Amino acid sequence: MNWQSDIIKTLEWSGTVINREGKEKVADEIAAKVKDGDVLGVGSGSTVYMALLAIAKKIKEQKLHIKAIPTSIEISMFCAKLGIPLTTLYEDKPDWLFDGADEVDPNRNLIKGRGGAMFKEKLLISSSPVNYIIVDDSKLVDKLGTNFPIPIEVFPAALLHVENELRKLGPESIALRPAKGKDGSVITENGNLILDARFHDIGNDLELKIKSITGVIDSGLFINYDVKILVA
Repeated sequence: MNWQSDIIKTLEWSGTVINREGKEKVADEIAAKVKDGDVLGVGSGSTVYMALLAIAKKIKEQKLHIKAIPTSIEISMFCAKLGIPLTTLYEDKPDWLFDGADEVDPNRNLIKGRGGAMFKEKLLISSSPVNYIIVDDSKLVDKLGTNFPIPIEVFPAALLHVENELRKLGPESIALRPAKGKDGSVITENGNLILDARFHDIGNDLELKIKSITGVIDSGLFINYDVKILVA
């Protein structure tokens, strides 16, 4: 029995899609890679949304059978709207993944997590043998931390302990990320909080140092991951 509801049917992207023409081009490039039987890791953000539209069109035209492992509730709902079946890491391993990023440096290191899904994104990237990161020119930087702080997902009860330990690593600032559209702080896909920490210099060992703090679930810092960058 189907739900008698229009919520999913009428779902639309909540924000403005910047550089829509460029993102549509790279979305078509991603869709061209889809083969019958693929299990796709699906990241978050407007570029991923555009790619899903192109993939859904290809599925319908070519009658493909694929499954998606999404990183967020929002993307899960869009998959439902577009008729893309979902699966989980309990059932399937992704054949490949596509996702966005907030910053990309010349060594293909990343900052991610403005949407609050960095732990699930990192889990899927770590699980997938091939990872495509789709960005526009504005996300390319000479040095990580140029435009954005490092998002750090924190178990709520550990918030002050994590703040104290982070200060030992020499950040320029640490802030609890406030929510928009609700009172209080941002709650991640896993029910945790986010600290945004700015560092003047981001060394290759900083990701590991942050992750080693008890109470840190993970960070949006991706150093030396095997990713391919596609620029819209």
